[in-house]
Amino acid sequence: MKRTYNWGIIGLGKIANKFAHDLQLAKDASLYAVASRSIEKATEFGQKYNAKQCYGSYDELLNDPNIEVVYIATPHAYHCELAIAAMERGKAVLCEKPIGVNKDEVEKMITTSKEQNVFLMEALWSRFIPATEKLHSFIENKAIGELKMVRADFGFKGEFDPTKRLFNKELGGGALLDLGIYPIFFSVLALGVPTEIKALATMFPTNVDSSCTLIFGYGNDQSAILDISLLTDTPVECWIHGTKGSLKMSNPFHHSKEISLYKNRELVETYTVDYVGLGYYHEIIEVQECLSNGKIESEKVPLSLSSELITIMDKIRSQIGLEY
Repeated sequence: MKRTYNWGIIGLGKIANKFAHDLQLAKDASLYAVASRSIEKATEFGQKYNAKQCYGSYDELLNDPNIEVVYIATPHAYHCELAIAAMERGKAVLCEKPIGVNKDEVEKMITTSKEQNVFLMEALWSRFIPATEKLHSFIENKAIGELKMVRADFGFKGEFDPTKRLFNKELGGGALLDLGIYPIFFSVLALGVPTEIKALATMFPTNVDSSCTLIFGYGNDQSAILDISLLTDTPVECWIHGTKGSLKMSNPFHHSKEISLYKNRELVETYTVDYVGLGYYHEIIEVQECLSNGKIESEKVPLSLSSELITIMDKIRSQIGLEY
């Protein structure tokens, strides 16, 4: 039987605003409470999205017995601590990507989920975007034959400010954690986990990566070439090439509305596949369906995938000399 789930949101920045917007579109979801370190910010946000409670500390929200699901949208560095605290209080958790800043954190979170028998999912909203679902269907049905190469990029020019999250090492800043997870995820979706990784990066004065070029090898004539940058605008496209054709996820590929099929370098068809709201609606529905079915993880974004993604990023960071 369908029921309404009471959500709480921790961390009320840009992405939380988008999420809260889409939460209002899900008929079985209620924004019960929001929390910020500033009660003024929490109140303003709560009034905007009709939250029942507004808290000036994260602990207050976590201790509210009426909240069943917590969405964590704080800077990366706080994900692990807050997710574990929520799960230890029996609350399901949807945690923004990357779910942790290193594998140790992610494994602690996964262990807590299993010990507490409580739902945990990394907020890889891209996986649930309808165009990505269609891409997955094309791959599964071998529409372009055997897959051989992924080429993806994600870059935008950020104005350097050492106090801002993107450039602050203490907050888990840098191109890899913030942008890199998208092309890495799509390469894993298509080709799986690479057996060989080569990484080259440039660094900001704050010792976080400003750009990163990645080459993945798979030992079977498959490869991925991924470019990530906070220094320049790039096409933000994803190409997947196979023995019988190619698929293109148009800009912005991580929440695209267009997927194109090519054969012999000629465009066969472009499919327009829209999403609901701002795109976050679909992961909200996934979480609630999992909870309704008594699951503690999603089959589309399983905890094993989160472990694989952070393992890849840890290996990249070891090559470019970046530690958190």
